[in-house]
Amino acid sequence: MRRSVFTRLLVVVVLIAVCSIAATAWLATQLTRASIAREQGRELASDNRIYATLLAYATGHRDWSEVDGYLDSLVDENPHRRIALVTKDGRKVADRGGDGGQLPATAAAVVDALAVDPVLVPDAPADRIDKRVLGPFRTPIDFRDREDRTGSLYCLRLVKKEQARLDCREHQLPFDTAADFHALLDLEDLVNACLARKSLPSVDLDPDYTPAQKQATPPPDEPAVAACVAASRKEQLAPYVASPVLLYLTNPSGTPTTAISLSGNGWQIVGAAAAVLLVAVGVAAFAGARITRPLRALTAAAQHLSGGSDIPPVPERGQDEIAGLTRAFNTMVANRAQLEQARKAMVSDVAHELRTPLSNIRGWLEAAEDGVSDLDPALVTLLLKEALVLQHVVDDLQDLAIADAGSLRLTVAPVPVRAALEQVRAAHEVRAAQAGVALSASAEELTVEADALRLRQILDNLVANALRYVPSGGSVSVSAARDHDDVVIAVADTGAGISAEDLPHVFDRFWRADKSRARSTGGSGLGLAIVRKLTEAHGGTAGVTSTPGQGTTFTVRLPIRAGAGAAEPV
Repeated sequence: MRRSVFTRLLVVVVLIAVCSIAATAWLATQLTRASIAREQGRELASDNRIYATLLAYATGHRDWSEVDGYLDSLVDENPHRRIALVTKDGRKVADRGGDGGQLPATAAAVVDALAVDPVLVPDAPADRIDKRVLGPFRTPIDFRDREDRTGSLYCLRLVKKEQARLDCREHQLPFDTAADFHALLDLEDLVNACLARKSLPSVDLDPDYTPAQKQATPPPDEPAVAACVAASRKEQLAPYVASPVLLYLTNPSGTPTTAISLSGNGWQIVGAAAAVLLVAVGVAAFAGARITRPLRALTAAAQHLSGGSDIPPVPERGQDEIAGLTRAFNTMVANRAQLEQARKAMVSDVAHELRTPLSNIRGWLEAAEDGVSDLDPALVTLLLKEALVLQHVVDDLQDLAIADAGSLRLTVAPVPVRAALEQVRAAHEVRAAQAGVALSASAEELTVEADALRLRQILDNLVANALRYVPSGGSVSVSAARDHDDVVIAVADTGAGISAEDLPHVFDRFWRADKSRARSTGGSGLGLAIVRKLTEAHGGTAGVTSTPGQGTTFTVRLPIRAGAGAAEPV
């Protein structure tokens, strides 16, 4: 019982239940931690709102003198929070909320409109300058043309550089555009001064702060220009924004949250875990009983089967793995019954094939012993003929036994197909003439690697079988042709043909179309079975097609080269 499926299933389910309980406890702890993390997340969201509010103030004011009102509104929205602003040199700008005391050692953020924190503002520009800071400009860059198409900026640039005496009033620029162009020219001066310090040529800027497309060669060093543009913009915009300050935030203090405690919800969790364990054990016991019931039925059936008893099919229930095992077992039992029936039929057929010639030999020998018949040459010839029939049956049975055991040895060598067919035709020509049957052979110039004796045996069996069932006036033709890498040998006759229900059994052992098994209508019934085995030993296949009333065609397909199915040569 300790090794039974039921016990193992029960142990597995108990282990799963224990693991589930442990996982539940871990999940409860994680949920508590997640709750704390969400609380911290809300605090971080509050911090982000405070930072965004102060950053918006910095972009619209030149100093922090009016920030107290903003801080008061932020403290009202975030009770128990302390908000303090301190300059980089340590001077306190503002301090609101909280219970006073010493500020934290580390600032929460730096509020600087010209160096936005990309962590707190994910969509911050690449140069980290807040887009709301315009300074001397009047139009935000997102609403500004990327390049000047009026020529006014080019005209103003020439006048400023005193390269020409031009009157740019004819362009009649709007006030905002004119202010933006003058501010851009001032930015150009700062950028070119920066480039000069780096020993780089000066550049002209488009309204989007990039080098003009018509810049003279050589092309500008874009990374250096971008760095100078960012530094120059900060220098140009610094007078228009509040100076950078350090933002200090303190969180309200409280009692830490406890995930699980025995004095609180611990005993409830233990009770729930025990209930889960009991339910799991009950479910496992019920499921194990249902699973082992069909297994016990299969075990009993297998024991009866091993004792040689015939058993009815085991009932199939459901569509699970046990049902699949039951179906496979029933199929195995049915196949075993068919094989046992075939074995009994084969023993009966072998006994029948051997009984007739043995009875004839015994009868004639008893007659000679009793003096009823003389032991003359004619009787000896008759007895020899019956002995040859016995020898033929025994040889066929031996060939099939060797083939079934996988011990059939082939001496593989190149064999001319046309010569082999001609030899078969010559060997059976006399018998065909006596039966009034026209026998012909035709083949292409082909060579196949095969055992010559076994190939001859295959052809002899097929031709002899065809001559046996073709009436006088009929014909038997043997042909061979190449089909890709195979040689197809066909033996076609004009006999009565084989019915559709008998066609799948023509290669079975001891099978005959004449169920009476009369010697006059057939041989031992092993010839075609031997043909199939020898063909498979060469790595080929044997087949048959037939039309009742018109004739039958047996085909043997052999690879031109010796295949893996052929045995090693002796």
